[in-house]
Amino acid sequence: MVNKSLKKLYTFLIFAFLYAPIIVLIVFSFNSSKSRGVWTGFTLKWYVELFKDAEVLKALYNTLLIAVSSAIISTIIGTFAAIGIYNMNGLGKKVVLNLNYLPVLNPDIVTAVSLMTLFRFLRIEFGFITMLLSHITFCIPYVILSILPKLKQMNKHLAEAAMDLGATPLYALRKVIIPEIMPGIITGGLMAFTLSIDDFVISFFNTGPGVSNLSITIFSMARRGINPVINALSTLMFIGLLGLLLIINKRTDKNQGERGGLI
Repeated sequence: MVNKSLKKLYTFLIFAFLYAPIIVLIVFSFNSSKSRGVWTGFTLKWYVELFKDAEVLKALYNTLLIAVSSAIISTIIGTFAAIGIYNMNGLGKKVVLNLNYLPVLNPDIVTAVSLMTLFRFLRIEFGFITMLLSHITFCIPYVILSILPKLKQMNKHLAEAAMDLGATPLYALRKVIIPEIMPGIITGGLMAFTLSIDDFVISFFNTGPGVSNLSITIFSMARRGINPVINALSTLMFIGLLGLLLIINKRTDKNQGERGGLI
């Protein structure tokens, strides 16, 4: 009984430690004062100001556009790469897996400077395209690592059985393999999306004039004081992402229930 209570307390403390800063941010997004440490009254003015701040809205637009684009592209590339790696054998598979681990283990600054040097060498003009390409490159390894465990859980003979019954390789991929690994694909896509939104170092080194995402904009604001509008924006982003996760989890549970019913 004591051990069970200690486990619950330990779990509560972990989640309190993780989410207390977010809760404080949400509370102070309704604070009428610009001070981040003193509560002076409830207000919605920062949410109103948010939709009047052209700089923040432009940064938000760039952030979401790059995050969605990089998540979709990196998920597509990562899915096919993971399937290819899974079907490899021997030393070649180990080499490719280790190469995939390197960008994950590398400090972000190394990846950022490397990409910046590559773009300069190729004489690519810095701007939206370079930031998008750098985010795609950064996210692909994480997508691969999210999908590989699902491929290992899958019965590797399913695709072969489908092709023995007359399915083409492409049809077997669409109707057999991808549905089986869909949870991993969704996880990889969400991870790519959140990594792209969160990234600062890679964005900072690979952006160009007139292109700024939220992390760069907030970094610039930090020198003269964070605008409380950022608290309101962060609150809306957190609620939006939380809602997205709940919808995805509900759909995943529903699909698993339907499959269980069929079995």
